[in-house]
Amino acid sequence: MPRALLALVLLALPTLPLASTVKSILPESQLRGTATLRFAGFPLYEARLFTRSGAPLDWSDDFALELTYLRNLTEYELVKGTLREFERTGGALPLRTHLERCYNDVSKGDRYVAVSQGPDKVGFWLNGTNTCTLSHPQIKTRFMEIFLGDNTRSRSFTRRLRGE
Repeated sequence: MPRALLALVLLALPTLPLASTVKSILPESQLRGTATLRFAGFPLYEARLFTRSGAPLDWSDDFALELTYLRNLTEYELVKGTLREFERTGGALPLRTHLERCYNDVSKGDRYVAVSQGPDKVGFWLNGTNTCTLSHPQIKTRFMEIFLGDNTRSRSFTRRLRGE
């Protein structure tokens, strides 16, 4: 095998299990939109939305959100940020302990995938490995609206992620 081809194959290998995470859980899903979230000018993560056949977001359907981190963050920072966004977008939720089980520290290049499983469950995968399933009334809407709702921190980020 020529070296250039081997290099391309080796570069693609780390992403194969990650891409298949969404496809294995939502086989009909296709990429709908992408966006990069920045804070104070620094990129935090790139987000990708997968919907049924790449269709516009329909909150009644299941969909997946993939975040590829562009910097290192601790579990504490992820939990604290999520709880803060719950509070900001609709009121606090008693989920700290559950989020601590779902989240791990992330390094640049790590990918979390969140997949809705009906209105009351969201499954989480870190780099292709299932970390937990959050079960709570309306958790799909409450969690996903942090990124995809009408009251996000960045309307332009949300529009791009929704493919609008």
